[in-house]
Amino acid sequence: MATRRRFLKIMGSTAVIAAAGVGGFAVTRTPSDALKPWQLAGSEVYSDPRVRALSYAVLAPNPHNRQPWQVDLSEPDTAILYCDLERVLPETDPFERQILIGLGCFLELARLAAAEEGRALTLDPFPEGAPDQNLDTRPIARMRFGEPGSATPDPLFAQVLLRRSLKEPYDTSRDVSKGSLTAIASVVPANVAVTFNNEAAQRDSLRELTWNAHKIEVTTHRTNMESVDLMRIGKAEINANPDGIDIGGTAFLDAAALAGVISRKELADPTSQGFKIGLDMYQEFMYSAMAHLWLTTDGNSRFDQLNSGAAWLRVNLKATELGVGIHPLSQSLQEYAEMVPFYEEVHSKLAEPGHRIQMLGRLGYGPKIPGGPRWPIETRILKA
Repeated sequence: MATRRRFLKIMGSTAVIAAAGVGGFAVTRTPSDALKPWQLAGSEVYSDPRVRALSYAVLAPNPHNRQPWQVDLSEPDTAILYCDLERVLPETDPFERQILIGLGCFLELARLAAAEEGRALTLDPFPEGAPDQNLDTRPIARMRFGEPGSATPDPLFAQVLLRRSLKEPYDTSRDVSKGSLTAIASVVPANVAVTFNNEAAQRDSLRELTWNAHKIEVTTHRTNMESVDLMRIGKAEINANPDGIDIGGTAFLDAAALAGVISRKELADPTSQGFKIGLDMYQEFMYSAMAHLWLTTDGNSRFDQLNSGAAWLRVNLKATELGVGIHPLSQSLQEYAEMVPFYEEVHSKLAEPGHRIQMLGRLGYGPKIPGGPRWPIETRILKA
């Protein structure tokens, strides 16, 4: 990989890795504490069936891994979901559309986990009214847990602990078949439209569009700094704060961090080697896309956004079942001034007038990776 070759040249020495061996180094740098929620999900340590379901829900995909969920369990057989307003992304997501999609993923995963135990989960979205321009202190949804036997398991649940957002280069020698894409699209609910492409001409056009949109985000200082400030670099930082953007857990990234090649200072400076490494890495990601898939709604209501989260979670799980990697590419869908040309371009290419693209992702075949860092469910409960 070109980025790794550049890194090794900059390092001038691989002594840090060689001291323990690549495998040993990677193992010693694994942020095990931050990954425990993947092991504890559904565990008997959680005697309350609501908490067992929610211990899976915290594994849901969400923007910048902010994990913005807060849950009130003070009512019997009920869980009330709120957004933690300290965990929004004001620069890249000024209207909290993406945050709400992440909350929709959480709700759908909670529903699947409850159904796995035979309990229906009835959702009442925005029981005190839907917010307008920005989210507020009103609840996102009321979840009512049914009695045992009130629901049947969903086959997609089998993929919950295997699901990943695969932010790695894909194998450009392997096509994603139309049959696989059709199967992935089949699990999307009727209230969200799903479209996909694996033909070369449009794929190449979307590779370029998504790469250019990414460059805008990282070269616009305030939007780049929103990401830089949320980076957790290396094992200790990830374990201490298992949210945000984790950089570490592999020999390559941890050695780069230890050498000072990857640091917040470097990643905030567009002229630095660390910044250029990150840029090269994402260019490789974007141009290795073997297919794209996007979710669209007729409008852009808060209900549309929440529904799109449920659809995105299901797409992820079905792709996992088929061995296909998926990586969300949200940059061109964001609503700030510098992104307007790409927002308009992606909508003119992929959506009917008046419709809103809620999610766009690249698909392909890539390596196996571990689950991402998470806060355990105990830390997300407001009242029990």
